[in-house]
Amino acid sequence: MTRNDTDAVVRAATAAYLAGRPLDMSELATEVGLSRATLYRRVGNHDELLAMVLAEQTERTFRHCLDSVTLDGLDRVRAVFEHFMYAVIGAAPIRALITRDPLLFIRTVLAPGQVEQRATNLFAKLLAESGVDFAVPTAVLAQAIVRIGDSFMYTHLLGGHEPATDNVIALVNLLLDSARTNSAQR
Repeated sequence: MTRNDTDAVVRAATAAYLAGRPLDMSELATEVGLSRATLYRRVGNHDELLAMVLAEQTERTFRHCLDSVTLDGLDRVRAVFEHFMYAVIGAAPIRALITRDPLLFIRTVLAPGQVEQRATNLFAKLLAESGVDFAVPTAVLAQAIVRIGDSFMYTHLLGGHEPATDNVIALVNLLLDSARTNSAQR
């Protein structure tokens, strides 16, 4: 299987996800002209393939949010985070996945893995480019932002209430303000 074959599998899996359909490994193998065993050898198991798709979609959503914000510095970070939160909460494919298989979603998105790492890396880069000095490494701050965002976006999966987006945005803003070094606060 070549890199093009792997890309074809990810494209087909992404199309199924975006259409709100479950990823069926047998159907994907047939669609791209591979045996099921070859498909598993090349892209991993179902959960690993779903994580690839969700990590890629996380990046696409993030980049779309980034491109829509013209602010600079910490204001840019705040605006991108807010846009990202609303975009993710409003995404029909995510809602379909959560409705269809909440435990799969929790395993894939809320546990440490590809999705969390991709989001953390994207936010760490944004923080590093903000021109603001933080009292903690940007990777640590980014991971905290991602984890706080996840805990508010998906609290309903853990028996809580529907997402309280305004609360998480306010909390992340407080975190960003408190994480700035003293020289940056003057």
